[in-house]
Amino acid sequence: MPEYALTVACPSRRGIVAAVSGYLAQHGCNITDAAQFDDQANGHFFTRVSFRSELGEGLDSLRSGFVPIGEEFGMDWAFHDPAHRMRMIVMVSNFGHCLNDILYRWQIGALPVDIVAVVSNHMTYQKVVVNHDIPFHHIRVTPQNKPEAEARLMSLVEETGADLIVLARYMQVLSDAFCQRMWGRIINIHHSFLPSFKGANPYRQAFERGVKLIGATAHYVTADLDEGPIIEQDTIRVTHAQSNDDYVSLGRDVEAQVLSRAIHAHINHRVFLNGNKTVVFPASPGGYASERMG
Repeated sequence: MPEYALTVACPSRRGIVAAVSGYLAQHGCNITDAAQFDDQANGHFFTRVSFRSELGEGLDSLRSGFVPIGEEFGMDWAFHDPAHRMRMIVMVSNFGHCLNDILYRWQIGALPVDIVAVVSNHMTYQKVVVNHDIPFHHIRVTPQNKPEAEARLMSLVEETGADLIVLARYMQVLSDAFCQRMWGRIINIHHSFLPSFKGANPYRQAFERGVKLIGATAHYVTADLDEGPIIEQDTIRVTHAQSNDDYVSLGRDVEAQVLSRAIHAHINHRVFLNGNKTVVFPASPGGYASERMG
């Protein structure tokens, strides 16, 4: 039996859950998992419902029938089909730990996406990418050619039909115009030492200050550098006995894990933008491996 998901964001009011569940029941659908959040601070409601179409009704029919409910409650809603895998562009510079982690998870099926391209401002990982049968695009970026470089990147997004861009330690700042055009469709990862330790060698700065927690933050990209809505974070403890190299190694592990979890949440439609924040519903009860939505 087909399995689908429905995501809804709308102003909070009585009857939303009843309308959604009633509609699905009337169309022969059995809800298998549901999560919801009512943000009383801004009066918005969010829900994600997984369901099985036990009578075989398809998404086109379900979508057309749901339109009046969406209009009645002022919903931003969408039905999602597991057969649709998001198309993703990965961007990287000279640090390859996040890229390699993404490629491995993609290769074993733990990250159900179609990686349509890897873009870099360096040639460092060309061979790694090509060996995975993924197109590699070298787009050199300088202060003088940045508009042309971003135009090439946008052309690539349009040519490949990319749904998502992942900055896997891509060390170039994207322009305000590009960020606005791709709002909610670019995910970045960085260490969590900001704003305390900026610039070069943040791990050495943290080591010299005796930091006891190393962390990473994955967020949507906005025009404000490293200040977009946060999707996922994590930390790991370090001690005085560990070296600067240990800090770097442990930090890279955390960055790769946090970025992977953020991508997974996004492609499974578990992330909702909520002003400057996000609502992120947990993975289904079966865990990450059981989620098949793309």
